[in-house]
Amino acid sequence: MIIDGKQKVYLIKDKTYHCGTSVTMNFIGGKWKCIILWYLRNGTLRFSELKKLIPDITEKMLSIQLKALQKDELILRKVYGNKPPLRTQYSLTKFGESLMPVVQSITNWGIHLGEIDGELIEVI
Repeated sequence: MIIDGKQKVYLIKDKTYHCGTSVTMNFIGGKWKCIILWYLRNGTLRFSELKKLIPDITEKMLSIQLKALQKDELILRKVYGNKPPLRTQYSLTKFGESLMPVVQSITNWGIHLGEIDGELIEVI
């Protein structure tokens, strides 16, 4: 990006980003991350609850995305119990909560487009 006539980038945790959009998309890019964050906005959920809310995601992909979100410090993973079957719960961190206005704006845009160009149908 050009600021004051000079080429500049953001360097965050040893990663280079060429603009603010690049920074944001690093955290929420892809098909599933925003959806997972959206469902965690109201509180803690277990893996099985997330899977039920997002039926098109495979368990493997859900696991990969949850690990990525945890690595980026957007969600917290808490394991209860010391022997299988363990109970694992996920919730937003304060850092993750700070991203929710962005996710809400993306959601609002999608709802608006769905209302204009689409049709809301019931899934049976």
